[in-house]
Amino acid sequence: MDIEELMPQQPEGGKEEQKKSPLVSLEKDLDLYAEALKEVAIEIIVEGISANPIFIAHQHTVSIGEVILDRKELSTDWTIQASTFEEFVEKGIITPEKKALFLRSYKKPEDFMCVFVIVPEGANFIYYPYKNKG
Repeated sequence: MDIEELMPQQPEGGKEEQKKSPLVSLEKDLDLYAEALKEVAIEIIVEGISANPIFIAHQHTVSIGEVILDRKELSTDWTIQASTFEEFVEKGIITPEKKALFLRSYKKPEDFMCVFVIVPEGANFIYYPYKNKG
């Protein structure tokens, strides 16, 4: 699932009266964090911790993964924590019957960050491309 699918569709020059989706600020933060997140993902893979790094984006407190980018310290909207497929299975977020499906849909970690986005309405996985600076 791409971030665009989660964002409300607005016509060009849409009215600001509509409540802005929190995913607009998430996209901005992911672009800002992209280089650091890619380095962490590659480190997780190279060190043999996991072939499937997962980042958790949230605005509250969650008890999975380790904080790598704190929104309070960085004056951004989202805190990012690093985790792995294995931890998600261990914590029961990815159930045994969904493991194969998740791994089949997992995109290349060199090209996409796998982000588990937690908002008050729920949580979902998105794959967000690392954008090349230029």
